[in-house]
Parts: sequence; structure tokens; C-alpha cells
Amino acid sequence: MELKNLAAPVLTICGYSGAGKTTLIEQLIPALIARGLQVAVVKHDAHGFKVDKPGKDSDRFFQAGATVMLRGPGEQFERRGAHAELSLQAALARLSQDHDILLVEGHKGTPFEKIWLESEHDAAVPEGVTGVLQTLPWNGDRLAALLRYVDEWLPRAWRERTLLGGMLMGGHSSRMGEPKQLMLFHGRSMGEIVATALSSAAGEGNVVALGAGPLPAMLENLPRLADAREWSGPVAAIFAAHRWAPGAAWIFCACDHPNVAEKHVRWLLEQRRPGRWAVIPRQEDGYPAPMLALYEPQALAALTRRAMVEENASPRWLLRVPKVDSPDLPAELLTGWHNVNTREEWRKAEFDEPRKTASEENC
Repeated sequence: MELKNLAAPVLTICGYSGAGKTTLIEQLIPALIARGLQVAVVKHDAHGFKVDKPGKDSDRFFQAGATVMLRGPGEQFERRGAHAELSLQAALARLSQDHDILLVEGHKGTPFEKIWLESEHDAAVPEGVTGVLQTLPWNGDRLAALLRYVDEWLPRAWRERTLLGGMLMGGHSSRMGEPKQLMLFHGRSMGEIVATALSSAAGEGNVVALGAGPLPAMLENLPRLADAREWSGPVAAIFAAHRWAPGAAWIFCACDHPNVAEKHVRWLLEQRRPGRWAVIPRQEDGYPAPMLALYEPQALAALTRRAMVEENASPRWLLRVPKVDSPDLPAELLTGWHNVNTREEWRKAEFDEPRKTASEENC
């Protein structure tokens, strides 16, 4: 499992036995939760651990060989046997799908970034331990020092995950009469307009064509993904994208946004925050615009889980998730979210909303 495929940043707290790792993590967790973050901790115990009382129903099920899920008010617990053992990376990949930061206690030999805690009698980092970002002394306010570091490190780590642009081409364009991505708007195909806007944020080579249908000649070399067959509509393309790059953030844009430009996708990027799983803006009428929006991998994982129990899952369902933001669009950016579904709308947009030059768009 490559580190870039993890949906959440990982920070390892290391030190010799007695250095205070558990105490510091215990203090750190509520401080991170107060910042709106969902935290997971992975702890390794070489001597094994006890999680249930012998003779209890759940322990009897486990001893008989089953994986056991316990559920109660405000909590749940899953106990797995050695036959289902996961590597550390695989376990972190699972946890990262619905957490914002992963803390690992110990595991000093892993490739993850680390905070080293000095112990009372051992100050130096052992030879061979790599990736140490900061060393915290035995004396002093360790929690304050660690929080200062995390507050600087986490936003950077959140932004450094892979960012991809997904150009949505779904549907038969029955109302338009021809594929929207091929239609010209002020002399450029709408597919080219969308791909150019996405590449300005995601970078050259990080734009993917999602769905079936022909591409404009200049975009024929774009990577392409077919829709996930289990679903229909935009989610079929969105789920295919998430399967292809489960640890990536995506900006999705449908090919019916003829006025989209770099400034619009840049505005979406400016709304990113650790713990914010998606940015689905609202237009002037208050209606959400999920087809030109930013989705972190946690949001896409949540939507995928929802689709398992709801046949007609929609990206708008994410608006019910507290960690999804739905800000009002600034007045000067509204036209970027105007879409066209019929020839009449297309003609009106071309007449009423002339596109600016590239230099004007970037002002």
C-alpha cells in the first residue's frame, strides 16, 4: 500500500518505553477533536491485548472463530482474529476513509512521518529511525509544542494529497442533440474549456475523462475511465474515479459549464480545510451545484457506503454530512456554475455571457 493512497495524513508518535507516548496521545486527541477533526489511533502491543471477558457471548463467538462486531449506544467495536490480520498500511487505508488524521503509537521502523519523544535518560533518536519531523524534550509543555507543530503540518499534509480533475461526460445529450463536450462555445469545444480549467488546478496530466462518448481531437490523449456498471447517472462516473484513485481528492466538472475557468476551480481549492470532506457550493437560487465541486476521498468513501444501501444515491446526499461544506458562491463567480442543457440555453449563454480572454480570467 503506497502512502499516497491513504486518504488521511499519518503521524507516528515514537519513543522508548516510558517516554510518555500514550499520555501525550491521550492529551492530543481531545484537542484535535475540538478542531473539528475525526481522529483514529493505531497502537501495537507485542504482548497481545485483552478486549473482552472470557465467557461473555461476544468472546465465545470470537473463540469459535468468527469476526465479531459489537454495537451499543454511541459506540461499536470490531474484533478480528489472526486469520484476518491486516498489515499496518492496509489497516490505515481502511481507517483513513472516514477519519481526518491517523495517529500511530510506536512503529518507529515504518516509513511514516514521526514525532520522537525523548525519555528521561535517552535523548538521541536511535540510528536507523527515519522521517523524524520534530523531537520533543522530556521536560516542558509537550502538548503545546505538538499542537503548534500539528497546526502547521496538517493543512500542508491535507493539501499534498493527490488532486485530480474529473471531466464528466455522462448521458446521451438528448436535449442538446449532440455530445456537449464537442459543442463549440466562442470557438472552443466545451470539453476543452472544462479540461483547461481543471488542469489549471490539478496540473497537466492529472485530468481524467469520465464516461463514454467522443472527445475533442485535442483531448484524445486524456486518460479515460468507464462508468461503474453498478450505478447510473453522475455517481457511476464518480465511483469509477474513486475506485481508480481511492486516496485522491477530485474536482469534478460536467461538460455543460461553458463559462468555467481557472478562477472558479481555484476558488474551490481555497475552501479546502483539514476535516472538510467536500465543497459543494450553492448558486444564487440556493440550489447546490455538485457537478462543479471538490470532493476529498472521505466524502467519496461516504457516498460509496451510502450507495450500498440506497439504490439512487446522489452527491446531494452529502449535504446531510456535517463535514461537508456548502458555501454561497461569490457574486463575481456565479457564471462559472451556469450550465446549459438545451440548445436554447447554449445560445443564450453564448450571447449573454461572452467569455473573457485568458489574461482577463486570471486577473
